[in-house]
Amino acid sequence: MNALNVIIAIIAAVVMIKIGLAMLRGLARPTPEPPPAGELRKVKISYRCSICGSEVKMTIAPDDEPQAPRHCLEDMDLVTPVE
Repeated sequence: MNALNVIIAIIAAVVMIKIGLAMLRGLARPTPEPPPAGELRKVKISYRCSICGSEVKMTIAPDDEPQAPRHCLEDMDLVTPVE
């Protein structure tokens, strides 16, 4: 009976390790490639944090309409319109 418990425990441990590694592999993503040189665009956009009032001025972005940066765990509010 002791040997059967040991075998079951080893099989359960191997199955749990395989499931855990499969989950970690699923979460892992390769880092995105940086945009090619010269692909950044000049922008003049200002954002303000609605919680603490901090302001950010974005001058270069990979897109014409970049996503709002996050501050205080919330998206910042757009202050200047995107041209």
